[in-house]
Amino acid sequence: MRTWPGSPYPLGATYDGTGTNFALFSEVAEHVELCLFDESGTETRVRLEEVDGFVHHGFLPGIGPGQRYGYRVHGPWDPEQGLRCNPQKLLIDPYAKAVQGQPDWDPSLFAYEMGSPEEPNDDDSAGHVPFSLVVDPYFDWADDRLPRHPYHETIVYEAHVRGLTMTHPDVPEELRGTYAALAHPAIVEHLTGLGVTAIELLPVHQFVTDHYLVEKDLTNYWGYNTIGFFAPHDAYASHPGRQVQEFKGMVRELHAAGIEVILDVVYNHTAEGNHLGPTLSMRGIDNQAYYRLVEDDPQHYMDYTGTGNSLNVRHPSPLQLIMDSLRYWVTEMHVDGFRFDLAATLAREFYDVDKLATFFELVQQDPVVSQVKLIAEPWDVGPGGYQVGNFPPLWTEWNGLYRDTVRDFWRGEPATLGEFASRISGSSDLYQDTGRRPYASINFVTAHDGFTLDDLVSYEQKHNDANGEDGRDGADDNRSWNCGVEGPTDDPEVLDLRRRQRRNFLATLLLSQGVPMVLHGDELGRSQGGNNNVYCQDNETSWIDWDLDEHEHALLGFTSALAAFRTAHPVFRRRRFFQGKPVRKADELRDIAWFTPAGEEMTDENWDDDFGRAVAVFLNGRAIDERDERGERVVDDSFLLAFNAHHEDITFTVPDGEYASTWALVVDTASGTVAEPGDELVAGGATLDVTARSLVVLQRVES
Repeated sequence: MRTWPGSPYPLGATYDGTGTNFALFSEVAEHVELCLFDESGTETRVRLEEVDGFVHHGFLPGIGPGQRYGYRVHGPWDPEQGLRCNPQKLLIDPYAKAVQGQPDWDPSLFAYEMGSPEEPNDDDSAGHVPFSLVVDPYFDWADDRLPRHPYHETIVYEAHVRGLTMTHPDVPEELRGTYAALAHPAIVEHLTGLGVTAIELLPVHQFVTDHYLVEKDLTNYWGYNTIGFFAPHDAYASHPGRQVQEFKGMVRELHAAGIEVILDVVYNHTAEGNHLGPTLSMRGIDNQAYYRLVEDDPQHYMDYTGTGNSLNVRHPSPLQLIMDSLRYWVTEMHVDGFRFDLAATLAREFYDVDKLATFFELVQQDPVVSQVKLIAEPWDVGPGGYQVGNFPPLWTEWNGLYRDTVRDFWRGEPATLGEFASRISGSSDLYQDTGRRPYASINFVTAHDGFTLDDLVSYEQKHNDANGEDGRDGADDNRSWNCGVEGPTDDPEVLDLRRRQRRNFLATLLLSQGVPMVLHGDELGRSQGGNNNVYCQDNETSWIDWDLDEHEHALLGFTSALAAFRTAHPVFRRRRFFQGKPVRKADELRDIAWFTPAGEEMTDENWDDDFGRAVAVFLNGRAIDERDERGERVVDDSFLLAFNAHHEDITFTVPDGEYASTWALVVDTASGTVAEPGDELVAGGATLDVTARSLVVLQRVES
């Protein structure tokens, strides 16, 4: 087979129309063999003779899209020193733009040999490891453009490719569970009707199902087990080998509907696991470079992720891998942003978390990556790993404190009132001092990891028996409340309370300052039967049931109306923090004011009150202190929100005429209504009965 010298850059397999350039980094390799496989599985090995800067490379004329390949790396084998080259093992290209198949978990993948490996033979690991694929980079993007919604106008919808689409009756069966299903008009119409501006997809990088799950006849449903940082997961394609084209088609259709695509990415670890895990890719290519090893015991891995290994972000090659991957997904796949799983791990240059770590410096100066949405899951499982509020200015964060505080408030926990007020007004205590804005806070009540919204109000204990771990998996502290009965019930009072609580959470989320994130199916009352860790449940437990009853239809309508209400009123999505005072000399009223149910302004004693289950807040729509894209001052209506998390009705006194002469009821979670200004109330001592555990919103009526 003819081989030309080729180029050390770009890394990976790059097709140019006449052939393919192959390039692989390995500092420890003595030599590298490129392995090509035909349709029958016959392997042809080509030694890459050229080496520049530890990159082994060569160009093969006539090799094009669809070609299956892998690598065999010849080099030192000394696991006790962290050296694990073994040419018996076929390896996935870390830069592969497509991968085919899953490991069959042959025992040879797990061999932990302390001596020298045997010489390669015909009975080695080919066929046990997925193949890398050469891809065609051409795609007709037509007039595709990134929507680029500003953060303050963003509503995020966290979703799973399969979970969202597997049972939708209007999606053809052959498309369900695929990228093509996400692009189907029925799904797009649901998202646009819900007011969604960005869909945040659980991992779609190529991942593998762990062997211990396969042995239990389970699967890695969530996908947090990456083995290919450039490759769309092949099982989400409706046609084999078409995953790249179908993913691009999905992005194009979602963009046409004004919906951004954000990827949940896992750059903190890989599917190769701990020292007993399988050799699939980077471990056999250059273990010392790609992984964080224990310094005084390099046969073991530093594990800040709870998965067995951590990527070595102190080394330039893994950093290059991450940055090249991010740029590829933006420039070639047209995605709009990333949510970084366990992002604190990427800040661990040494032992402690360092927010000025090299990775974040690279992102800051990168002209491509710095311009898309960057969302951190701001924690990992290592010491000091909880870093909410500590990420650099470009970044937004999943606000776990918002989640916990809002859950505590609505389940009636005492002494959370001050914290609750801070969270719904933008969490300035976390973000203001670092120069960030309220939209640095990605607010959420539920996410893929934990209870759904319906389960949050229906279960106090996790019910994870189906996971096969005797209930040891999943969080124990769910901050949930079952409204008096654990699990399913026919009690009409309990069911009514649960429905009201769901509306309370959704209304609080969509009317808080910051960026709201809704978990897929929460708008439909989706339940997982109390399972708070469905990472291995690719079945009806985790999929949305689109067969809706009248209450679920009503919840969808309520959520859609709330999202539209938020979109219509900029006072609920401010770009600057409240000042607690008039923002201009001509203003008489502060931009925000807090009241007791008696209509009196909150004092320090009120904030410290152990009762802490009811409060009202005035939002001044004429004191937003912002200008629109035309330079005109942003103004809005003013609103009064009355929160009652108490188990009894509470009578609120509406603030006096200084704030408004007349108010109109526009949102009521007790009745489930979101309406145009309706029933009017005369201010100046007028009272309003707020139903137990409910929220009402009053709109100022201009005289």
